[in-house]
Amino acid sequence: MMTVNIICVGKLKERYLKDGCAEYIKRLSPFAKVNIIELQEERCGDEPSDAQIKSVVEKEGERITARLPKSGVTIPLCIEGREFSSPEFSSLLEKTSLESSSVTFVIGGSFGLSEKVKNSGKTKLSFGRLTLPHQLARLVLLEQIYRAFSISANSKYHK
Repeated sequence: MMTVNIICVGKLKERYLKDGCAEYIKRLSPFAKVNIIELQEERCGDEPSDAQIKSVVEKEGERITARLPKSGVTIPLCIEGREFSSPEFSSLLEKTSLESSSVTFVIGGSFGLSEKVKNSGKTKLSFGRLTLPHQLARLVLLEQIYRAFSISANSKYHK
């Protein structure tokens, strides 16, 4: 059974996000063991300077890097990443499962990921050019992982 780690900056605050994530983690249980690793979000003022933003991204990047597994496949989520259709994403996870028994997805904070974290993965994933709150990105990612496993299992979930 594959292990899916999701390293994410910040905690879920809204009940609907917590409930949605819990539902997809439950649905994933026949396919994979899912670990959610929440890291502290770095704070800064309402109108941060470029230097403050860079500092936030680097500090969060250090926390993320410290939690990346020594083995397995890492897939950071960033706007510069590749967009996949759901069947293509399913194929990516199938190929990943042949390489390793674990995959780690990384979701940054409000200002994104450091270059070091982005470069930690051979493949980078993008949900498109839209900006999503990082908490919502976690829910979308869990749903897409579930959809990918459902496609591989030929279930009726993906239509």
